[in-house]
Amino acid sequence: MNGIIIAGVIVGVVGIIVGVLLGVASEAFKVEVDQRVIDVRAELPGNNCGGCGYAGCDGLAAAIVAGDAKCDQCPVGGSAVGAKIAAIMGMEASSSEPNVAFVKCAGTCDKAGRKYNYYGVDDCLKAVLVPGGGSKICSYGCLGLGSCVKVCNFDSIHIVNGIAKVNAATCKGCTACANACPKHLIDMVPVSAMQKSLVECASQDKGKTVKDACDAGCIGCGACKKQCDEGAIEIVNNVAVIDYAKCTGCGKCAAKCPRKIIKFGGKPAV
Repeated sequence: MNGIIIAGVIVGVVGIIVGVLLGVASEAFKVEVDQRVIDVRAELPGNNCGGCGYAGCDGLAAAIVAGDAKCDQCPVGGSAVGAKIAAIMGMEASSSEPNVAFVKCAGTCDKAGRKYNYYGVDDCLKAVLVPGGGSKICSYGCLGLGSCVKVCNFDSIHIVNGIAKVNAATCKGCTACANACPKHLIDMVPVSAMQKSLVECASQDKGKTVKDACDAGCIGCGACKKQCDEGAIEIVNNVAVIDYAKCTGCGKCAAKCPRKIIKFGGKPAV
């Protein structure tokens, strides 16, 4: 009986000593956390989408406090969250314009020609490895298998009639879909660009080759460029490219395009 009591006392004493040592060690090796990191992290939405360029919201919070990232660098939180974080950091809130995703392809099932019927895995990252870069004649076109849809946490992109379509009203500009597209067909554009002109094509082929492949392909004719008084359009690698900073949204380019592949969302063309 005495042995049990002695053993119990020893265990208790050892427990107390270990507890004291752990307490001392925790204080000695404690890592001080800047309260601002905690406060900034609390304002971030917690999607951990990676659109900010960091692995997650924790990484972005630490980077903001360290001065390595901007207060409004979270694309999901936008300017509202950016303003709150700027207040925590004692800085002026910036007024940068948010971006949304835009798919540079209008090659729907009824417009894009096909080399063969694809019956493989519904994944663009795998289908692009098939000879010819997919079943479409146009090797630049949207594969329509939804790899972009799978990575969107906001239900803002869907496959409609064989191509990816973005709901700009719900898109947070996180870039997940753009990063997932093996054809690099998804651009991040300023929200205001949705009320201007956007080229729904990324083909770098020329004239007849484009026409034989798709009824909605840019042939690089330059008719849109000639109509632009602001010098906002250039033909780069046989496809029209719009500088949204210069574009005024007059709609002249869209009205003149013989292929009708310039999406126009602003006021009526003049």
